[in-house]
Amino acid sequence: MSKKSCKKFEEDIDSSEVLEDDNKSIIMGLIAQLRKGTDLSRVTLPTFVLEPRSMLEKITDFMSHPDLLVRASKTSDPTQRFVEVCRFFLSGWHIKPKGVKKPYNPILGEFFRCEYNLKDGSKAMYISEQVSHHPPISAYYYSLPELGIFVTGEAHPKAKFLGNSAATVMKGYTRIVFSELNNETFEISNPNVYARGILFGKMIMEMGDQSTIKCKSLDLICELDFKTKGYFSGQYHSVTGKIKRISTGDVLYEISGVWTEELFIKGKNSSKESFFNVSKHPVIAKSVEPLDDQEWNESRKLWSKVTAGLAAKDMDAATDEKTFIENRQREETAVRQKEGLQWHPRFFNINKHDEYEFKGVKGIDYKNLSQAKEHLEKHMFAHTPPAVSPTTSAETFINEQGQKTLISERKPIAA
Repeated sequence: MSKKSCKKFEEDIDSSEVLEDDNKSIIMGLIAQLRKGTDLSRVTLPTFVLEPRSMLEKITDFMSHPDLLVRASKTSDPTQRFVEVCRFFLSGWHIKPKGVKKPYNPILGEFFRCEYNLKDGSKAMYISEQVSHHPPISAYYYSLPELGIFVTGEAHPKAKFLGNSAATVMKGYTRIVFSELNNETFEISNPNVYARGILFGKMIMEMGDQSTIKCKSLDLICELDFKTKGYFSGQYHSVTGKIKRISTGDVLYEISGVWTEELFIKGKNSSKESFFNVSKHPVIAKSVEPLDDQEWNESRKLWSKVTAGLAAKDMDAATDEKTFIENRQREETAVRQKEGLQWHPRFFNINKHDEYEFKGVKGIDYKNLSQAKEHLEKHMFAHTPPAVSPTTSAETFINEQGQKTLISERKPIAA
């Protein structure tokens, strides 16, 4: 994969935004049509509120410090190893856009893949696919196979209108497995996301509610409380947490701080110390194939003209491109329904636990992790070029099951 295609994220702790008058009027017009509790997954939002990347790529924010996960896997003390996993989980939240921005809603079958090259020579690999559109489900798989680190997960975001705010309830899970430690497993749930100040006041994005990290074999749980700021008190982006024994409830560590700046940890018999400092832990840049080498439904390629329009502040062009993508998805759905076809994801299957499992896990030799790396690279980064139907002059995508989905002929739209 091309290293010159790396994309680096810069942190900006100012997450508030003041809308221009024209944009404010558009938002107010949209809100006037909504009721409190409305499901926003079927509501088309104006282009100017979009973050210029897909939800499938945004998930990688939480993978941006793989060195911390490596450190966790190499920590011999079980309790300290759990603490290190907590550090890794908390390290990704600071990566966010300025203001209140929403990533692109992935279309069915869209996928994103990338890799991370660590200083020690090891490599992390990530792939995600939109496996369901209604309800929206993003399945993902992340691994440092040579070190026996395997991460699986699903994101089931559900957005609701709450009056002066909108909430995205982040259902789903993340599961970290250390295969070299008898498949030691960490189950993680995510906090929810809130966009405040939609009707009045400053618009700001916050994390809120509870999140947990649990390892049953270690008898440990971390209970985190992401706090939203009150009207008259509190602090933006604060979090508190406790690491406890599951069986006894004994508190071993307390976590506190501001997740956009610095977090602290205090042991039962020790003083408070820095746990994660954003300014001292630069993210490890992801490597992504150049757009010209990507398949049509890879996230950056698929949304490239929308992204270009946003970058140029040409909202008309960005909106036209976004509308084209959304209309094409509706056409594909209509064709499948008419022909009685059922959608099957390309990279993931439903397993016996009713979870989406990366197809590449079959055939992994966990006793030969160097082979596992080659095996996963083959399954993650293989290319399947689209076919073109000469009778319709339209692009046709053929998946592994041989199903054919018609895609309307592209109309040239300047970006």
